[in-house]
Amino acid sequence: MSNRVIYFEIPSANPDTNRHFYETVFGWQFQQWGAQDYWFAHTGGEDERGINGAIIREVGPQQPVINTIAVPDIDEAIGRIVKEGGKVYHQKKAIPAIGWIAFFSDPDDNIFGLLQEDREAR
Repeated sequence: MSNRVIYFEIPSANPDTNRHFYETVFGWQFQQWGAQDYWFAHTGGEDERGINGAIIREVGPQQPVINTIAVPDIDEAIGRIVKEGGKVYHQKKAIPAIGWIAFFSDPDDNIFGLLQEDREAR
């Protein structure tokens, strides 16, 4: 993990409409994850620059787009964030067989996700 932005999530009150928009305008392809209101966005080929992401059902009005940063040690990253004036927005939790995720805000209240890959996360 390289402390780089690896993923984005676009919240939407109308995910079907937004998926159609991004499919038509940019040619993105979507795949639903389980029975959840969560659709992976494949924005291009592996040989092209860029990142993939998702469209998610928003959980509240004015929910921001979230960019997620890959980190080698999520606890260490959270410690540095707090030390430098950031705030933990959502505590670390497991995404089974994927890793650990948490959310933080920087000193200007911009919200980001953190992801530590760990196939053993439960």
